[in-house]
Amino acid sequence: MFYTCGPNEAMVVSGCGRSPPVMIAGGRVFVLPCIQQIQRISLNTLTLNVKSDKVYTRHGVPISVTGIAQVKIQGQNKEMLAAACQMFLGKSEAEIAQIALETLEGHQRAIIAHLTVEEIYQDRKKFSEQVFKVASSDLVNMGIGVVSYTLKDVHDDQDYLHSLGKARTAQVQKDARIGEAQYKRDAVIKEAHAMQEKVSAQYMNEIEMAKAQRDYELKKAAYDMEVNTKKAESEMAYQLQEKMQVKKLQLIMEAEAEAESIRMKGEAEAFALEAKGRAEAEQMAKKAEAFKEYKEGAMVDMLLEKLPLMAEEISKPLASAQKITMVSSGGSEVGAAKLTGEVLDIMTKLPDAVEKLTGVRISQAAGKPTRNG
Repeated sequence: MFYTCGPNEAMVVSGCGRSPPVMIAGGRVFVLPCIQQIQRISLNTLTLNVKSDKVYTRHGVPISVTGIAQVKIQGQNKEMLAAACQMFLGKSEAEIAQIALETLEGHQRAIIAHLTVEEIYQDRKKFSEQVFKVASSDLVNMGIGVVSYTLKDVHDDQDYLHSLGKARTAQVQKDARIGEAQYKRDAVIKEAHAMQEKVSAQYMNEIEMAKAQRDYELKKAAYDMEVNTKKAESEMAYQLQEKMQVKKLQLIMEAEAEAESIRMKGEAEAFALEAKGRAEAEQMAKKAEAFKEYKEGAMVDMLLEKLPLMAEEISKPLASAQKITMVSSGGSEVGAAKLTGEVLDIMTKLPDAVEKLTGVRISQAAGKPTRNG
């Protein structure tokens, strides 16, 4: 047949076919009647009031301590559940709670004996942590886990804690007076600092305002200077432009005047050349007409006019010679007479050359009338 249990309970089935026994925490299981056995163990949380009366502390002062602990069998941990079943299977919750209580109380006494009253009274959290740690390491072997432990009360029959409280109270009152005096002092100091910071902030504000005013004036002066500079540059540029325009016009006018002068000079030279050319042309025309009319006589006349020039040109190489060496054959003249005779000999040969070139005999043409009469 089937058996069930809630989450706060565990079932242990043993007997035929159940070796080792089967443990089920919160669930159901099939059990064969007569040949198998089912047992139950509680997994409820147990609240324990752990009292330790008149336990001597490290300095020999007896005190009584009461703590509250929450413990339970850990059903989700198979090893702890197996340990709990071995120790508590068949026992009631009260019996399990008593065993856990005695274990906790023993550890609580041991820890009290190693501490002073002041340590226990002034640092309850530390005391609770020590009891929790030591008791948990011992109860875990029984399958029981300590959920929590809290120190509930500490007292004694010799007014030791009361005296300690008075001393503490006096210390607290002293500390309170000192704290109040320090608070007032700090308040005055803070007020003075606040006033100083206020004044400093005011000064800083005034300094910043002065800096802003100075920056504004500097920027304004720089802007005005830039504007005036641009204005002066513009005026100078305008004046320079006017001067350049005047200079340009002057150069243009001078160039035009020079061009006109050159043109007029060129026209005058051209006119002069033209007049000279006309005169030379007229003269050449007259000469041509005279040559036409007195052909042979004119040619002879011109030739006779040019004979002195021809003699000069013939003798010019001799005149420019620095040294002349002459060799005599023995039957002719030597020296200057020889040179003169050679020049005259060249001149006497000219009529024959003219006759060969023009066909005019100078000796015949000399008797004809010329243009000069």
